[in-house]
Amino acid sequence: MSSSTLPTLVASDVAFTEAVKAIQARKGSRVAYARMEQGGSWEHVITPDLKAEIEAQTSVFLATANGQGQPTIQHRGGPAGFLKVLDQHTIGFADFAGNRQYITQGNLAENPRAHLFLIDYANRRRTKIWGTARVVEGDEALTRELMPAGYRARPEQVLLFTVSAWDVNCPQHIPQRFEAADVQAAIELRDRRIAALEAELAALRRG
Repeated sequence: MSSSTLPTLVASDVAFTEAVKAIQARKGSRVAYARMEQGGSWEHVITPDLKAEIEAQTSVFLATANGQGQPTIQHRGGPAGFLKVLDQHTIGFADFAGNRQYITQGNLAENPRAHLFLIDYANRRRTKIWGTARVVEGDEALTRELMPAGYRARPEQVLLFTVSAWDVNCPQHIPQRFEAADVQAAIELRDRRIAALEAELAALRRG
């Protein structure tokens, strides 16, 4: 049996292969990660906090690889809620019509392993989710369930992602950026507050 088909003993084994562990040992981090593994390793079910984080996303990255191991990372986006948690292990979303290359779908036909990468620039947080994925075509009821209400896009199919492990990384080297809509809302709130204070000051001067 090859190392790629060995059963996962702890959730982090999905990423910490024997080759990875050997490098960790050589570079001095294996003891700390072994201690983590003994304490329960990474999460393998979707918690309420992770559900809230997933369903707040407007932009994520989906990684797949073909049967020869060639990886591809593609962007998926939509309004908050376009990613939906269906149960403790499953994330689903409507896959909108795009450039019709179908690289992700072709990769998943050969190799179901997939990865979701979530990054929150405002809070400098990144969440990595390992699992498998499959494309569902022709299921109109599921497509309606997953299609964001009022969103101007054409759903071509559905993608279901089954979570096997997830982990949150430290915020090092993540630049802090903010969504334009959030910045605009903060500016408008500030302007309303300034206007209210100016009106109070004018009233005091008149009195």
